Amino acid sequence: MGLKEEIAKRRTFAIISHPDAGKTTLTEKLLLFGGAIHVAGAVKNNKIKKTATSDWMEIEKQRGISVATSVMGFNYADHKINILDTPGHQDFAEDTFRTLTAVDSVIIVVDCAKGVEIQTRRLMEVCRMRKTPVMIFVNKLDREGKDAFDILDELEKELEIAVRPLSWPIGIGKTFKGVYNIYQSELNLFRPDKQKVTERISFENIDDPELDKHITADLASKLREELEMIQEVYPQFDKEAYLKGDLAPVFFGSALNNFGVKELLDCFIDIAPAPRPVKAEERMVEPQEQAFTGFVFKIHANMDPNHRSCIAFVKVCSGKFERNTYYQHIRLGKQLRFSSPTAFMAQKKEILDEAFAGDIVGLPDTGNFKIGDTLTSGEDLHFRGLPSFSPELFKYIENEDPMKQKQLQKGIDQLMGEGVAQLFTNQFNGRKIIGTVGQLQFEVIQYRLLHEYGAKCRWLPINLYKACWIESDKPEVLEEFKKRKVQYMAFDIEGRDVFLAESNYMLMMARQDFPDIRFHFRSEF
Repeated sequence: MGLKEEIAKRRTFAIISHPDAGKTTLTEKLLLFGGAIHVAGAVKNNKIKKTATSDWMEIEKQRGISVATSVMGFNYADHKINILDTPGHQDFAEDTFRTLTAVDSVIIVVDCAKGVEIQTRRLMEVCRMRKTPVMIFVNKLDREGKDAFDILDELEKELEIAVRPLSWPIGIGKTFKGVYNIYQSELNLFRPDKQKVTERISFENIDDPELDKHITADLASKLREELEMIQEVYPQFDKEAYLKGDLAPVFFGSALNNFGVKELLDCFIDIAPAPRPVKAEERMVEPQEQAFTGFVFKIHANMDPNHRSCIAFVKVCSGKFERNTYYQHIRLGKQLRFSSPTAFMAQKKEILDEAFAGDIVGLPDTGNFKIGDTLTSGEDLHFRGLPSFSPELFKYIENEDPMKQKQLQKGIDQLMGEGVAQLFTNQFNGRKIIGTVGQLQFEVIQYRLLHEYGAKCRWLPINLYKACWIESDKPEVLEEFKKRKVQYMAFDIEGRDVFLAESNYMLMMARQDFPDIRFHFRSEF
């Protein structure tokens, strides 16, 4: 099969939502339909001693939430599907924002009872900014929730996007019987099964009187009525509007019971975009180009607890990646060769020989990579759009066990390399400060340092408002500023100067007193 055909088969997307909307459960069911797993692990069901495939970190299993993006690949209907399951919790939003730079489309999961929540709105803003095509899966219809038409109105209003239902629920809560597939004009009734895919009963024609026997006459009549309303109220589905990010197809179902998931998946592989062009600073990179290009969008430490190794996740932007081939590491300016690149199935990894545009490749990292690094077949390219934002919460980190100083240092270095939190070293007293966007990250860092590195740490409070990266065209002004603010100056992990302001007033005064200094609130400037 040629390069173009291989690339056309790829579908790379992220699943995003507010915490507890059922994102990880949906991921599992998609894997189930793709044959990648045969029994789904119920994430929060203690009777089944299995946990979600995509939540493999120990802390994720304990809390029942995702704290890191996981990557899974599988084949379905002659397509290669790459799913990135992202954390829903707002404390890990930065990981999710970065993941959105590596995908071609997005599926948003919405809880039918809670509707659109704050985190979902924020993530939708990023999708709108990047013109990413979006599909919406309204989940948990096996529980009592809002009316389907009310949900559609809420989605349009809150997410600021036109919607078009492509599947429709039959009943809700206790009366929920399944979904009608509007996109393919057929009705599939599955028996609810949380752990495996069950056989289906199909109806080509919803006027078939046999339908009344399966879902009751009342529900059948209501379904026929509502489908007529949809045709009158909503315009026909327009694929071009979807690909431009102006229209969101909506699917209904219950991921836990396997209702509506197949309808979503079948339509997704039909209409979702194959790998799209990616903008580099120098030019637009087309996926079908022969030469390989890719960028690191995520680094994860300790995917295998037996080996203290990091894995760099690389999104292949163009061409074909081959094992044991030399590629140019643009930032370091040197050639690197990879003997054991990996494909992912959450934590399970397998060596791959080749990967094409759209695929996600894991490269063993011994300290060569940083988030945003570019790899190419030789061309000098830089992919952008992977900034770190100024943290909102700060704490001093201190060692609790003097015997484990080395382990703590290694743990901090590797975890900060993942980009989920930021490390600042005070230039005045050398104390280490960790900055995050949410309180939960401090708990995760402490937990992972202890369980993955055997290092105990404690947090001490520090009163800080903002971290600002500073620069000036006048070196003498910069030196004067650093002298005056010596107690508030720190280095980031790259060794760049960062000003730590204690309050908004202090930051305003610094900007007023030093007009020649530029203050930046994100690390790329």
